[in-house]
Amino acid sequence: MHRLFTALAGAALGLVAASAAAQTRWVMATPYAEANFHTRNVRAFLADIEQATAGRLAVQAHPNGTLLAMPQIKRGVQTGQVQLGEILLSAYGNEDPFFEVDSVPFLADTVAAAGALHRATEPYIRARFERQGLTLLYMVNWTGQGFYTREPLQSVEALKGTRLRAFNNLTFRFAELLGAQPVTVQVPEIPQAFATNVVNVLFTSAQTGVDASAWDFSRHFTDVGGMRPRNAVFANSRALAALDPALRAAVTEAAGRAEARGAEYSRAAEVEMVGKLRSHGVQVVGATPAMQTQLRAIGEAQTREWLGRAGNDGGQMLERYRALLSR
Repeated sequence: MHRLFTALAGAALGLVAASAAAQTRWVMATPYAEANFHTRNVRAFLADIEQATAGRLAVQAHPNGTLLAMPQIKRGVQTGQVQLGEILLSAYGNEDPFFEVDSVPFLADTVAAAGALHRATEPYIRARFERQGLTLLYMVNWTGQGFYTREPLQSVEALKGTRLRAFNNLTFRFAELLGAQPVTVQVPEIPQAFATNVVNVLFTSAQTGVDASAWDFSRHFTDVGGMRPRNAVFANSRALAALDPALRAAVTEAAGRAEARGAEYSRAAEVEMVGKLRSHGVQVVGATPAMQTQLRAIGEAQTREWLGRAGNDGGQMLERYRALLSR
C-alpha cells in the first residue's frame, strides 16, 4: 500500500511538473495605447498564438509604455528582459539609417508607395535585426501624417518659429527645414507638452491625434500625407529558438496573419480616425497646392540626405523600390 501511494504521489508530481514545463510564458512591451489599432492588432496576434498553441505559449502584453518606454523596448528584447517588443522603427534611426527610411518625408506617402517600400526594405531590416539577436516578426504602417495647430495652417512660412513635436531623427530634421524648433515628445506626454507650451504644433497621424485627445489643445488638422512610418514587432531570437518547432511555427504563422490584418486595420483607421477628429470639432483639411509643393521639396532634400547616410545598400534599395513602384 505504501509503495502504491508513493507511486501515485510520484506520478502526480510528474504530471504537475510536466504541466508546468508544457506552458511557456512570455512578456511583451509596446508603447501605444490600448485603443490604438496597432495595439488591437497585437492583442489579436497574441490571442492567435495562444489559440494555435492550445495555451502552451501565453504572452502578457504591457501597452502604453507601462513596462518599458519606447527608447528602452528594443534593448529590453535584446537583453531578454522581455521576449517580444513593438517599436516605431524610425525611432531607432540613430542606430541605422534603414530603420528610418519609411519616415523620409514624401518618399512613400501613399498606400501603394508604402507597400512597395515595405517590400524593398524588409530583407535589409530583417538582416539587421538578426545581427542584433532579434527576429523580425511583422511590420505595419501607420496612416498618413498631418499638422495639428491651434489656428488654420495656410503655408509653410506659418510654421517658422513654432515648437514642433518630433518623434525621430527625420521629423527632427523636417522641423529644422521648416524653420521650426524640434522638440522630442513621446506619445503619452503630448497633452502635457501642449498644456505647458513645450510644443505648439504636432506633426503626426490622425490615430495619434485621437490617442492624445488632440481636440483638447488643437482645433485644426492639416492632412499632408507626408509618410507612413512602420511599427515593427520582433522577438528575442534565443527565446524564439528555445521553443519547440511547433510553437515556433505557430508564432511565425500568427505573425504573417498579423501583418495582413494590421494592413487592413491601418486602411480602416485612415477613415475612422479622421471621423473621430471631426466628431470632436477638429477642422480637417488638406494642404494647399503651394504648401504641398514646398513640403515635397523638403522631402526631396531629406531623401538625398538619407542616401548619403545609407551608402550602397541605400542606393540599391531605392532602385528596387522605384522599380516596384513603377509596376
